[in-house]
Amino acid sequence: MAKVVVDPEVPQEDADLLRQSEQLLLRTRDGWTADPPPPKSSGRAGRLALVIGALVLIFLMATLGGLVSNAGGALALSLLGVPLAIVALLRRDLDEDDDVVAERAVYEQLRQYEGRYVLAVDLDESSRRLLERAHQAIATVFASRVQAEGLLDGARNAVMLPAQEWEIAKLLAKLSALRSRHRETVSDELAPEVAAVAAPLARALDSSEDAVVARVEALERYAVNVTEAERAYRAHEQVEELRGRLHQYEELVAESGADSFAAPELAALAEDAGQLEQALRRSLSSAHEAFRYLDP
Repeated sequence: MAKVVVDPEVPQEDADLLRQSEQLLLRTRDGWTADPPPPKSSGRAGRLALVIGALVLIFLMATLGGLVSNAGGALALSLLGVPLAIVALLRRDLDEDDDVVAERAVYEQLRQYEGRYVLAVDLDESSRRLLERAHQAIATVFASRVQAEGLLDGARNAVMLPAQEWEIAKLLAKLSALRSRHRETVSDELAPEVAAVAAPLARALDSSEDAVVARVEALERYAVNVTEAERAYRAHEQVEELRGRLHQYEELVAESGADSFAAPELAALAEDAGQLEQALRRSLSSAHEAFRYLDP
C-alpha cells in the first residue's frame, strides 16, 4: 500500500522524496521543526582543528625537547595515540552533525508541500482499505503488458490514474478526520435536539463514503477489464507462435501418417487464432469503455 500519496502536480523528484520521508512527515505533522543551523563560529569542525593543532604542537615540543629517547619512546607513541583517539570521537560527532544537516535540508525542501500529500497512517481503517483497493487497481493497470505495449491509452492512464488516486486520498483524509471528530462528539449521551442534528450529519458522512467507494469500484472495473485484455493478449501471442510453426507440425504429421488424428486439431488452430484476436479486441474495447467512466 502507498504510505504517502502525493499530488501529481508536485515535481517528480520532490514527490519521490516525499514518498521516502514518511517518518519525517509524521514528525512534522506532530509539530516538529528542524533546528536552525548553528553559527559558523560554534561549529565542531573549528573546535576539531584547534584541538588537533594543539595536541600536535605539544607532541612536537616534547620531541624537540629531548623527551623522545630509548626510554621515552613508549611515552611518545602514547602521546601520538591521544590525538588520534580524539579525532575518532570528534569525527563521529561530525557524522552525527551531517545527519542533522541532511535532515534539515529535507525538512526545508518538503515543508513547502504541506497539504499536497496524504499519509495513509492518518486515515481510519475503512478509509485505508479503500485507498489500498484504489492503489492496487492502479498498480494492476500500470504493470500490465497491454499498457506497456501501447494497447491502452497510455498517455491518459499516466495522467488520469495518479489524479484519481490523489483525489480519492484527499477525500478519504477529510472523511477520516471529520468522522473521527463526529464520533467523539456523539460518543456521550446526546440530548434529543442534538441527536436530531447528528443523525443527518452521520448520513452525510456515509453518503460521502459511498461516493468514494463508487470511484474505487470504477478503478477496479477498469483493472478487471485490463486483466481480461492481458489474458487475451497472452493467449493470442501463444496461438500466433503455434501458427508460425504450423508447417513443421504438418510435415511431421504427413511423414508419420497421423493425418487422421491431428487434422481436426490443426484445422482448428487458425480458427482459434481468429477468435482470440476478436476476444482481445473486445477486451480492449471493454477496458476503454470502463476507463471512460473515470473521466471527471
